[in-house]
This record gives sequence, structure tokens and C-alpha cells, in this order.
Amino acid sequence: MRQRLKDQPIFLLLSGVMALSMMLPAGHALAQNNHAVARPFFYTGLLALFLTVLVAVARGGNRKRRHHKEDLGALQALLAAFVLLPLALAIPFHEAIPETSFLDAYFEMVSSFTTTGATLYPTEQLSDTLHLWRAQVAWMGGLVIWIAAAAVLAPLSLGGFEVTSAVSERDARTRLDRFERAGVVRRAMAIAFRLTPIYVGLTGALWMFLLIGGDRPLTAFCHAMSTMSTSGISPVGGVQNAASGIGGEMVIFLFLFFALSRMTFATDTTVARQAIWRDPEFRMGLALVASVPVLMFVRHWVAAFEGDVTEGLRLALLALWGGFFTVLSFLTTTGFESAEWETARYWSGLGTPGLILLGLAMVGGGVATTAGGVKLLRVFALYLAGVRELERLVHPHSISGAGSINRRMRRHGAFQAWIFFMLFAMTLAAATALFALLGSSFENSMVMSISALTTTGPLVRNGAETPIDLASISAASKGVFCAVMVLGRLELVAIIALLNPDLWRD
Repeated sequence: MRQRLKDQPIFLLLSGVMALSMMLPAGHALAQNNHAVARPFFYTGLLALFLTVLVAVARGGNRKRRHHKEDLGALQALLAAFVLLPLALAIPFHEAIPETSFLDAYFEMVSSFTTTGATLYPTEQLSDTLHLWRAQVAWMGGLVIWIAAAAVLAPLSLGGFEVTSAVSERDARTRLDRFERAGVVRRAMAIAFRLTPIYVGLTGALWMFLLIGGDRPLTAFCHAMSTMSTSGISPVGGVQNAASGIGGEMVIFLFLFFALSRMTFATDTTVARQAIWRDPEFRMGLALVASVPVLMFVRHWVAAFEGDVTEGLRLALLALWGGFFTVLSFLTTTGFESAEWETARYWSGLGTPGLILLGLAMVGGGVATTAGGVKLLRVFALYLAGVRELERLVHPHSISGAGSINRRMRRHGAFQAWIFFMLFAMTLAAATALFALLGSSFENSMVMSISALTTTGPLVRNGAETPIDLASISAASKGVFCAVMVLGRLELVAIIALLNPDLWRD
């Protein structure tokens, strides 16, 4: 394992980037004259960069022709990055908070790097620099997923691309050969050069809009990075506490659409690019964002009527907006809660519909985006298969006119989606059982499992009847939470693929 990791340029590149990224919080802390926080970030970044350069120089003399199995080791390097890099990222965090344990610091970094956004600390306990570091790590984790989806997962038909794969059955076995010819490192660099300016540009644009809306620079920057990475990390406890108010929520609402479909910013290697309004993921996401708040709005009206509550139109519209924003936020597994979500609860007289938020997070966003969950495209494939089966009940000998892509997605894509859904359900059941065995209640165990597996950290506050205090769970439960977050980020199918003997056979 160590030898293979040493031979992975992708892992070394990620290590170098993470080391350099520590200079930003170091500079921020230095500008605030907080030397106790600036020193750990500066020294750790310098040491990590030095070690990375040493390893890179040591492996630079290896001129051996790369084998396709070594290229496929990029998937292993990606798994190692989400498990091992947080160990280094946690060092300055741990040194900046002397009273915390290293396990807690590691938990925070795994949560951030997997774009989950769950935290063990109250907002006021962390300094501005540490909030910046958490949001920055999540932002970099989101960029890694953007790049890895096209450079590593797409050629292997993993991460949701197994549903969209348009190759014929006889060509399916050649996917590894195509991956070898492409060259994972060269491919990753090319995709990084293409996607990174888009990612940075969108983050910068959102930051400027939030600044114009009235947020202080740090809050606007963290919320911009958290929106693009769908981590939901906030230095003020959520967008509902930001100075930009409903105007800032509207801007964030627009940028959350980038997590509904990869077609909003890129294409992939398996299907031809199509107009965004024809993309099934985007259309299904819009349908959920439109229908769920309307149904909740109708329920609010019924509850208000039965309770003999008379309120103005303005309050009703604010409650409707709170539903739209919160539904899109949890569908994209971001987890931001609108300030008007509380208005909707007060107006209707009903409690928090945590079950709806849990269901939205499980559906998740688009394939090859920073969102987690089952993914909209897999749900769409199962929907196509279900509709076709209903048609055949009425007309057993009918021929579908859905088109070649939809026909293949309905047959082979739905089969792959069903396998993933079963693995997802089994993982969820196993994680829930482990949390329960380690002392958590069944409700809390279920919410924590869904939160970690869908990378939607804020669910621990909004999914249960009472907010879950993650700091109070046992050390073993924190370890399980970390493992499930990594499983949810990379997906169990990709990790199972590493156990395929074909990858290791000479």
C-alpha cells in the first residue's frame, strides 16, 4: 500500500496543494495578530511541502513505462487522499485549539474535505481563521471531486457514470484500456486546467454578490466556498444569521443550481453534451424544488386554517420562499437553512419536517457535482424503468419510443442504479446499527447515518426532533462517522471496484 501510494503523482499533487493552502489561514491569523494560530498553519504547511518535494524528487528517477494498473491506482490514491490527507490537515487545527483531541480535529477535517460540513464545535468556539480553514478545506475537496469525476470515475463508469454509459456490451470490457490510453495524470491535469477557472470564477462572483449584499468579507467568502462545495459550513451559524438577509439567500439559491447537473459547467466522456433544459437531472431537480415546497405550502395553509390562524400575504410568501430555498439546499446536500424556514414553521404551527429533509438529502444532486446522495440520474433511471413496466402491464407487446439513450438507461442504467441503491440501503442499515450499538438512540443513529452517507452535515441539527450534539458521542462513534463520510463521498461501488482482482492481476 505504501509503495503504491509513493508511486502516485496524483496523491503527491494533492499533498502539495494542501500544504500550500495552509498559507492562507496563516496569513489571515497573522493579519489579526493571532500568532498562536498563525504559527501552526505556517510551520505545518512548510513541513508538509518540504516532505512532498522530497518524495517527488525521490520518485522522479523512476522512468519505467506506466502500466494501466498503476494508472488505475489513481482510484486508490483518491481513497487514500480522503483518509490520509485529513491527518495532516488536522495538525494545525489541533494545535490552534490545545484543549481538543486529535481525533476531534481529524473528524473536522474529514467532514470538511468530504464536503459534509458536520462539526463538533459551537460556532463561537472557533476563531475566524479556523472557520476559514474549514470552509477552504471543503472548497478544495469539492474541486477534487469535480476533477476526479471526469478524470478517474468517468472512464471507469463509476460515480453515477455507469448509468449514462452509452457503450455497447461488447465494448464494456475495454473501459480500462481507454483509461490506459488517456493517461490518468495527463487527463487529470487537462481537466483541472479547464474546470478550476470555472470553479474559482463562480466562487469569486458569489463572494462579490454577497459582499454587495452586506456580508462582512470573511462571512461572504466562507458562504461562497461552502455553496460551491455544498458543504454548508458557515462562520455565523448559517446563512439565516448573515447580514445579507434574503437578498443573499436569493443569490446563493441561484448558485446552488450548479449542484443539480454537471451540464451546468462541463460535460463528460460518456454522453454527448446537450442543452441544460433537456438534461434529465436538471429537470428532475427543478421538479422536486418546485413541487415539494408547494406541497408543504398547501400543508401549511391547511394547518393554519384548522388552527384558525389569519396571517397576511407577505408572511405566506416568506414562508413559501423559506421552503424553496431550504428544499434546494438540502437536495444539493448543502444544508443551509433559510431565515424564513422558521417563519414557515411558526406560520403553520407545525414542527420541523425533518423526514422531508432526510429524503431530499438521500436523493441528492447531480452526477459529477459536489453534491452527495443517491444522485438524481440514478433516480431518473429507476423512474424510466418503472414507467416502462407500468406501460407493459397495459400493453404487453408495446414498443417504447423513448429513444436509444433512454432505452439503454432504462435497461442497463436502471439495473446499475438498483444495485447502487441496494448497496446504499445496506450501508445505511449497517451504519445505523453500529451507531445504535455504540450508544446512540435509533432516531439519532438513523439521522447521523444519513447525514454522513449523503455528506449533508447540517442534517444533525435539522433532521432529528432535537439537534444532535456530535461532541457528546463516543470516540468509536466519531470513527464510524468518519468512515461513513468517506464511503458517502467516494461511494461504495468505487471502493468495491478496488477489490476487483482484475486490477491487480499481471
